Amino acid sequence: MPQFVIVGGGQAGASLVAKLRSAGFDGDITLIGAEPVPPYQRPPLSKAYLLGEMEEARLYLRPAEFYADQNITLRTGTRAVAIDPAARVLTLEGGETMPYDALALTTGSHPRTLPAAIGGNLDGVYTVRDLQDADAMAPEFMAGRRVLIIGGGYIGLEAAAVAAKKGLHVTLVEMADRILQRVACPETSDYFRTLHREHGVDIREGVGLDRLQGDTRVTGARLSDGSELQVDFAIVGVGITPAGILAESAGLTIDNGIATDLHGRTSDPHIWAAGDCASFDFNGTRIRLESVGNAIDQAEVVAQNMMGGDVPYHAKPWFWSDQFDCKLQIAGLNAGYDAVHLRRGEHGGQSHWYYRGGQLIAVDAMNDPRDYMVGKRLIEAGKSPDPAMITDPATDMKALLRA
Repeated sequence: MPQFVIVGGGQAGASLVAKLRSAGFDGDITLIGAEPVPPYQRPPLSKAYLLGEMEEARLYLRPAEFYADQNITLRTGTRAVAIDPAARVLTLEGGETMPYDALALTTGSHPRTLPAAIGGNLDGVYTVRDLQDADAMAPEFMAGRRVLIIGGGYIGLEAAAVAAKKGLHVTLVEMADRILQRVACPETSDYFRTLHREHGVDIREGVGLDRLQGDTRVTGARLSDGSELQVDFAIVGVGITPAGILAESAGLTIDNGIATDLHGRTSDPHIWAAGDCASFDFNGTRIRLESVGNAIDQAEVVAQNMMGGDVPYHAKPWFWSDQFDCKLQIAGLNAGYDAVHLRRGEHGGQSHWYYRGGQLIAVDAMNDPRDYMVGKRLIEAGKSPDPAMITDPATDMKALLRA
């Protein structure tokens, strides 16, 4: 009986094993996760869970009994430490070995941390990536306390929103010229800067961290402009790196993560990869997509191909972020855009439409779910309406789908 082993107990791993069973695979399936809990949703960690609006059990993607019911061996609290591709054997921490006929790596990513030389190892300095991180920092979120958030990307802004809603004094520093500079247009940055400042967040752009201060626990920070802050704790949101050490040590090709082909196969024909850790070709560029949608869709394609299928993966990027009373929904990838057009939506919402060479490539929609869905469908269909129609409030957006 064939033995399929999946390393990585996140969204991609959970989606992959579920798809294997629903697609009719009747061999042995083992899902290995380093954390002591079943696979769970990560996005709510920096939103509803940190706010106390969602309990741990609701984070779980499926109840623990699902895996037993589907005859899937779930190994939580277990780390894989080595792969022998020639022998097709996986080694676990402690020396246990596990043979496989096909292996999938859904190892996700790791948050970037600050160097110890500038105080990154002080107590009271946190990242937001897993359940343990969220649980560790939750007691810090008490009204009146002072938090420094380093990094003005989506994770940093989401953490800032939670802290402000809970009555903390929030300072956010972003060393780039503007928040969201790496991922969004200036118009989207302007929207969220205004939103946060309206809720009392002190946003400082073009200002980096010189060092965190304190003996054993963080008590302050010196910024690159020479100013100093007193802080009770700090949150670091400066990006993530793909978890590819296991793959790299096994000799697999690494290129912006674990390199995979159109079917999700790595440079070894018996090893596959999906999710945050995996890179693939997208319109001639090798990318990784750090999103729930990609983790699910790519993992389900890999599951079918592990079973002998010939299903290519065609990514349809989409993302979201919740901050205060705003739901941001993003469709497409805005890389290389040369024009942005603003559309005013219903009930105060708005959307930003990205074009490159006259082609619609992405949409940012703030509290505008209807126009987001239209934009997503237009992008996936390869349709590019005249920007004048997009910006005209009289345009019937759904009619654009029929054009």
